[in-house]
Amino acid sequence: MVDPSAAPSAIPPFESPDHASEALRGAGYIVDRSTAVAAFLAGSMGKPLLIEGPAGVGKTELAKAVARASGRALVRLQCYEGLDESKAIYEWEYGKQLLYTQLLRDALADVVAEAGSLAEAVDRVAAHEAAFFHERFLLARPLLTAIDSDDPVVLLIDEVDRSDPEFEALLLEVLSDFQITIPELGTRRATTVPYVVLTSNATREMTEALRRRCLHLFLDYPTAARELEIVRLHVPDAAETLARQVVQVAQALRTLDLRKTPSVAESVDWLRALLLLGAASLDGELLRDTLGVLAKHQQDLEAVRAEAERVVAGG
Repeated sequence: MVDPSAAPSAIPPFESPDHASEALRGAGYIVDRSTAVAAFLAGSMGKPLLIEGPAGVGKTELAKAVARASGRALVRLQCYEGLDESKAIYEWEYGKQLLYTQLLRDALADVVAEAGSLAEAVDRVAAHEAAFFHERFLLARPLLTAIDSDDPVVLLIDEVDRSDPEFEALLLEVLSDFQITIPELGTRRATTVPYVVLTSNATREMTEALRRRCLHLFLDYPTAARELEIVRLHVPDAAETLARQVVQVAQALRTLDLRKTPSVAESVDWLRALLLLGAASLDGELLRDTLGVLAKHQQDLEAVRAEAERVVAGG
């Protein structure tokens, strides 16, 4: 067991903001200067990075890119309403404990055979309870997995705003001291500080206690120039004209009041789909046939088609 008094060490994955930018680009993720600085500081300071912004701007992908760029394992906790300690931190494998109890019933009978009273029998069984609250019965969930890892990991706590506010209290010990207390086994403390990324779509406000423990980064949809750079990185074989048209359409669609705004990932998917169809540029027929890559709700389709046709016609 890790010594609870030993402070975990931070092992930065990046040497500087410039190194972060280059390494993340090599991992397929293009960042602006502020994002590169935040990515560098989070690792160097050993502070969690809280990334907020609309859905589809690359918050989750940034954590994945940090893992790829640094060669670290990615441990992901997907948050949802009702998420509790047993799914986020750890739980005991009760079925396995019960099976062992059944298999060892003769041994347990011997333990209590000479007990003079019920209370004494309970005390005798309790003296052996450590055998059943043992590592072999412990199911580690993402937070404990990250804390227990001998090697530095990237811990992604995804869409933390979807969890209940009470869940944030469970995170405070982990994010403050990088430790978890298991009553039956003691305190487990990380030997190295995980690189922690929390993402939020701002469906609810995060508590001040959580914010104080984190560095903050707001990600928005990229500029047209940066989005073009992104799609060209991921689909290098596409014609320049086609890539520019895809970005122009995606940028225009994000100004509409849609139920589902097209993400950068969907721009990349659309360009890939067009390339598979042998397209060198967009026309009306291609728009009609492929807009389902961008418009994910029927009620958005007409508005998307009209705006896309306007952008393509306008050049």
